[in-house]
Amino acid sequence: MKHLFFTEEHELFRSTLQDFFKAEVTPYLNEWEEQSKTDRSVLRKMGEMGFLGLEVEEEYGGMGLDFLYSAILCEEMGKTGSLGFDTVVAAHSYLAMNYLIHAGSPFIKDKYLRPSVTGEKIGSLSMTEPFAGSDLRGIRATATLDGDHYIVNGSKTFISNGFYGDYTVAAVKTERGMSMLVMDLDAEGVSRTKLDKVGIRISDTAELAFDNVRVPKENLLGDEGKGFYYMMESLQVERLTGAIACMGLIEYALDITLQYISERMAFGKTINKFQVLRHQIADMATEMEAYQAFMYQTSYRLAKGEHVVKECSMLKMRIGDLLNDIVYKCVQMFGGYGFMEEYPIGRLYRDVRIAPIYGGTSEIMKEIIAKIVIDEVEYKPVYKK
Repeated sequence: MKHLFFTEEHELFRSTLQDFFKAEVTPYLNEWEEQSKTDRSVLRKMGEMGFLGLEVEEEYGGMGLDFLYSAILCEEMGKTGSLGFDTVVAAHSYLAMNYLIHAGSPFIKDKYLRPSVTGEKIGSLSMTEPFAGSDLRGIRATATLDGDHYIVNGSKTFISNGFYGDYTVAAVKTERGMSMLVMDLDAEGVSRTKLDKVGIRISDTAELAFDNVRVPKENLLGDEGKGFYYMMESLQVERLTGAIACMGLIEYALDITLQYISERMAFGKTINKFQVLRHQIADMATEMEAYQAFMYQTSYRLAKGEHVVKECSMLKMRIGDLLNDIVYKCVQMFGGYGFMEEYPIGRLYRDVRIAPIYGGTSEIMKEIIAKIVIDEVEYKPVYKK
């Protein structure tokens, strides 16, 4: 199936990624889990390999490649078995950097995008607030123009990379409406509080407070007042890359479960000989293959420049739910060992519950799909091509 969408060059890139993650990521996941953070050195190593700037133009140090390379990256990150590691990289490359790539001025690209490609600077995206989650129109953070600076006040919450990161792309209300500003997280007036999460613990999540933070007006992304439209378009990449990572996690969960049931003995035979488990595996493998084909097709269409809002929303909704369902069933096959911290499936069990929530809940995805299918709402591209 992969040959329908991926070239030999794509698959060589996949092999390079697999070797890199095997050497630089999987041996350290337990250590990062204990520290509740990902070592930034791995991001710099990814930057050296070009992995953080796959779609960034070469002028700013990127690779200038198509989205299919990003799809491969996200799937292989999922196959490491760590949704936390994926979240760190994705929040940087496919949330923060996505805005810099499409709406950033040459000044912003030189100051923030270039060091983001190398891993020198790590970015985050600040949309969610204590009183504004799915309803982004409810954002209260403000930015008032004062000479050559915006004065920013307000707060953000659930910000991935917000505690250990270097900058954030923040949604704020300006005189002309919702706008996007690039803010340095070490600026005077910015305070950060690390949040204690149930899962994905190696991904830092923060609450940010802005108290009269002075941000140069050159840090405005795109046009003032168009922030909401930028968010609506960029969210599609966020949701698709998230769904792809979840598919990688599904592949990982099935792989380690197949290995376990081929070794675990009960009643004189390995438990992969029991029909009840065999049929569950058959159902899970079938669903995985079906959604994987849909995922690859959508990634291919996005790489060709198509606006695939409906498809990204469908994949975000269904693959996140499918991941939870499959991991739940896999834990059951491990029995009591599936609930032990030392077994990867146990950690995965508590990590994946966030998948149908962050990046847009499954309920919001259903409403977007319904608007397109029932109300015939058409979402048009915003970024200038």
